[in-house]
Amino acid sequence: MRHQVLDNVMRIADELRDQAEEAERIGRLPDETAKKLKAAGPIKLLQPKRFGGFEAHPRQFAETVMAVAALDGAAGWVCGVVGVHPWQLAFADPRVQEEVWGADDNTWMASPYAPTGVAVPVEGGYRSNGRWQFSSGTDHCDWIFLGAMLADADGNVAAPPTMLHMILPRADYQIVEDSWNVVGLKGTGSKDIIVRDAFVPDHRVMNGDQVIDGTAQKQSGVAQTLYNLPWSHMFPLGITAAVIGIAEGALSAHLNYQRDRVGAQGTAVKDDPYVLYAVGEAAADINAARQELLATTDAMFDIVDAGKQVSFEQRATGRRTQVRAAWRAVMAVDQIFARSGGNALRMDKPLQRFWRDAHAGLNHAIHVPGTVYHASAVTSLGLDPAEPLRKMI
Repeated sequence: MRHQVLDNVMRIADELRDQAEEAERIGRLPDETAKKLKAAGPIKLLQPKRFGGFEAHPRQFAETVMAVAALDGAAGWVCGVVGVHPWQLAFADPRVQEEVWGADDNTWMASPYAPTGVAVPVEGGYRSNGRWQFSSGTDHCDWIFLGAMLADADGNVAAPPTMLHMILPRADYQIVEDSWNVVGLKGTGSKDIIVRDAFVPDHRVMNGDQVIDGTAQKQSGVAQTLYNLPWSHMFPLGITAAVIGIAEGALSAHLNYQRDRVGAQGTAVKDDPYVLYAVGEAAADINAARQELLATTDAMFDIVDAGKQVSFEQRATGRRTQVRAAWRAVMAVDQIFARSGGNALRMDKPLQRFWRDAHAGLNHAIHVPGTVYHASAVTSLGLDPAEPLRKMI
């Protein structure tokens, strides 16, 4: 079933497509773009209904992120990353839910989750310090999830190590301007974040390890299937969907560019069987990536909806599918870009931006294939992977 938010996005398709150059130039989404996306509602797809959200099926979330990314990769990436945060906040302490959404249910939250900060226990909460990279869409967010390691009173990481997810308001952290000078996904504004001696009360802190293994969801008592899906599926979903959407945008830009083009040897592209073969193969691979991602999302939802536990093997297979879908889509983009001629390199052609954005999307940690493929192969043999292989699964 087509969701109303996707229809809202398609109504502003021209505006999203047209603002892409400006987003890249200023290194973040323009304020007007964020305003239009807030009105369209993609960030609220996974948000609880009681706070004005849609509690949509995650398939609809992925489809919407793909649609935005096909128009502008940076906007799609921001929708995929920022859009998953309401899903996690839904099983956080009700007090912080009220703080974030009580006055404005269209409040956006940033991240990153990488535990590059420390949290020292103090009375009533934690004292936190640190610096984080890659906070996508952060200029338009008023709250943030930050990963941190639990430390002792001297600031040394405690043993055994415990990861925390801290939730901070905008007043408690600094966005580092000019910290996002990159070759791809420039318009995401994925800047650095600094926290200096901020107090984070207990109710704004989640045990990151328990979020990942599903304990936090169970302890919160949330009943909806959506909020009991594995974190290792939901967190990567928006990111992988964005990469596939970017690939779809690249294919569309390529077809628009090639339609009337004549190659260097004087043959019209529409009459060149070699180029057409590559285009057909690339289109099939991009579509296959899309269908694999959506089918895996449906399967995960159906398992949980039936009251069953998603096994580690099923999670590993799902992660393998996500990773491979992203790589398959980007490899297809390479095939069409290499057959687009020298003029496709020009900065006024959207194809080169989609190509750069697609490759930048593969650099996210969730798309590193080594341990994911290794773990899924081990589980397919009926064996239990060692702990290092269980990361991100």
